[in-house]
Formats: sequence, C-alpha cells, structure tokens
Amino acid sequence: MGSFSIWHWLIVLLVVVLVFGTKKLRNIGSDLGGAVKGFKEGMKAGEDSVRQLNDGAQVVEGEAINRTQSKA
Repeated sequence: MGSFSIWHWLIVLLVVVLVFGTKKLRNIGSDLGGAVKGFKEGMKAGEDSVRQLNDGAQVVEGEAINRTQSKA
C-alpha cells in the first residue's frame, strides 16, 4: 500500500470529470478563486485599518494601583 502512481491519479481525475462534468468543475474553480481573492482583500483592509489606528494612537505608560478602603 505505497503511494499512488500517476495512472491512479489520472483514473481518479477521469471519474471526477465524468461525475461532475467540466462546467461544474470550472464553476467550482472560479468560486474558489473568488473566495481566495476576497479573503486576501479582507486581510489587506484589516492591516490598513490597524496601521491607521496605530498611527494616530498615543501610548500612555503607567502603573495600576489597587486601592481599597476598609470601612471601620
């Protein structure tokens, strides 16, 4: 049970094409490509908005002190 040869993959590809047809496979490919493109654009837009936030932000450094008052 080693790896499959090129002939095994060609037979699998032929069966997939026969089952789904070339038009449906082409539609799936274009849908997948559009989804990847949209994902990349969304990631770029997210990075740009983070840069804009960081450019205008001021950082205030300090120490938080917990002060509790006891009622006597």
